[in-house]
Amino acid sequence: MAVQCSPKYNLNEIRLYVKGSIEQILRLSKRYIHHGTTIALNDEKAREFIMDSNQMAAKGLRILAMATGTSLEDLTYVGMVGIIDPERPQVEEAVSQLKTGGVSVKMITGDAEKTAKAIATRLKIYNGTDLSVSGEDLDHMSATDIQHIVSQATIFYRVSPKHKVKIVTALQAQGHIVGMTGDGVNDAVALKAADIGIAMGQTGTDVCKEAADMILVKDDFYTIMAAIEEGKAIFHNIRNFVRFQLSTSIAALSLITLSTVFHFPNPLNAMQILWINIIMDGPPAQSLGVEPVDHDVLKKPPRKVTDSMIDRPLIIHIITSATII
Repeated sequence: MAVQCSPKYNLNEIRLYVKGSIEQILRLSKRYIHHGTTIALNDEKAREFIMDSNQMAAKGLRILAMATGTSLEDLTYVGMVGIIDPERPQVEEAVSQLKTGGVSVKMITGDAEKTAKAIATRLKIYNGTDLSVSGEDLDHMSATDIQHIVSQATIFYRVSPKHKVKIVTALQAQGHIVGMTGDGVNDAVALKAADIGIAMGQTGTDVCKEAADMILVKDDFYTIMAAIEEGKAIFHNIRNFVRFQLSTSIAALSLITLSTVFHFPNPLNAMQILWINIIMDGPPAQSLGVEPVDHDVLKKPPRKVTDSMIDRPLIIHIITSATII
């Protein structure tokens, strides 16, 4: 990012003030300032600045380099600062529970590799041996290669908005349901492309919120875990409700059908059938809809979109229950 300014006393003089990654700033710089003296920047000094930035990045600091000059081709390196961007509360706990529930968590950031790894390690996203991929690496990969690499990598660093979209679409191409979180304008396109776009309510931009499907009002990452738990609980209770309803209905229908086929006296009259339905559709069935879910269910991996709610084990269970009834 660069800002062009002119002093009030000389509007014809142009001065640029530039900020950005240490690599890009040093690439554009021809000189650097040392104790007020401007000195020509050579490769050895540039490597020294890079080493300093790596030491700061290894501590989890976000590095912002600055330069000034009359044009982008003739800049003077001024210095760099390390910015602390603390993790939000409960993120580490939420990441741990998401992994336990079979959800793969990936970090996508514009920061340097060492900064991303330091933060991801603290959050238990990165274990030291996982694959990390840069935005530049993605530029040199085909769509097939990206699809292969996104499942293995846990950190994507120095990425741009177009890289984020590539990552999201590559995961979707493999059949994954992708939830993307973001708070800036540069996240909007990826949020729109994801199956579930999640924006921050307090720090998120209006563009980001408009593109998202869900907004975290308090910017609490743990809310995502709570939403997944609620979704699994609803699905589990719906299955219980369907199993209960079909079991009782099949039992009553089978009894009446057999009586009719073999010309037995009808065991249930219309009033009794109506009474059974009222009893079965009342408190017992309704209670299944709000039944607390066992935590073992929450630890099960996410189901596939193509999976049917009524699968073979459920059908066998329904038939067995109906037979007993």
